[in-house]
Amino acid sequence: MDKLRIGTTALEVTEISFGGAAIGGLYRACPREAAMETLQTAWDAGLRYFDTAPFYGFGLSERRTGDFLRYKPRDSYVLSTKVGRLFRPVPEDQVPDHSYVDPLPFALDYDYSYNGIMRSVEFSYARLGLNRIDILFVHDIGTYTHGVEKTKLHFRQLMDGGLKALDELKTSGVISAYGLGVNEVQICLDVLREAPLDCILLASRYSLLDRSAEAELLPLCRERQTSLIIGGVFNSGILATGPVHGAHFDYLPATQDILERVGAMEKIADEGGYPLAAAALQFPLQEPVVASVLTGTAKPANLTRNLDLFDVQVPQAEFARYAPYTIVQELG
Repeated sequence: MDKLRIGTTALEVTEISFGGAAIGGLYRACPREAAMETLQTAWDAGLRYFDTAPFYGFGLSERRTGDFLRYKPRDSYVLSTKVGRLFRPVPEDQVPDHSYVDPLPFALDYDYSYNGIMRSVEFSYARLGLNRIDILFVHDIGTYTHGVEKTKLHFRQLMDGGLKALDELKTSGVISAYGLGVNEVQICLDVLREAPLDCILLASRYSLLDRSAEAELLPLCRERQTSLIIGGVFNSGILATGPVHGAHFDYLPATQDILERVGAMEKIADEGGYPLAAAALQFPLQEPVVASVLTGTAKPANLTRNLDLFDVQVPQAEFARYAPYTIVQELG
């Protein structure tokens, strides 16, 4: 599998990577055996970049990812996790609902400060059971998660101390790269205009359907030599299922406008003789600043199906045909 470089670092990642939210129980329970089998399927297929986060199952995804990777040669894979949330133990009946089923018994506090990031890294080492993390992403900073006023506070925490912590970790060789892991474009622009970042993990804003990152963020990333890692290529499912009844877009039932746009896209794919989902998965990699596309699931069969879609021949000229049906939005 091809590998692409992260920013100006020496770090290279496979162009297809594994996202660990589902093995942390996102939306549905994931037994440990299924998580391990899915991770093994990813490994057997050649994926060597694995992304996780403390938030995914409140530590569950990190534990499972670490358990799987522990006996793999350390230089044979790249691992990223995230900072910005700290966890504290609580009684079972006080575990907050963040759409994770059977998470570990913790509640969370947001902290993007110097000390908060340093503490987060220490806790991640303990959950992972590993002694090296390659990439750290500042997780879910921005109005989509926090609203306008709290984002101002968190942004200043990051600018005044959090980025210093990340730079110290990189300079000392503890990590090889750092950036943001978010679902919105504006916070990426705000941070990148003030500070260099090696990479940004951006979910749902550079897809076949949603081109919100295209106008400003992609050119800025090219200028700053910041790599993009793209998640959420199906926009919560609709680009995989098509405009069927109950299809979701951005975590909500799709509106009539979105259903019609995707319906038009599906016709283009049908005319071209390939699945729309194949075009959705392959689209981000047409952009040179994109280093990897994340695919995440808790079922080996689903992962295999998605990986097979990368092998479907979608002529490069086809991607331009989808442009009239795309949207641009900013959440928050």
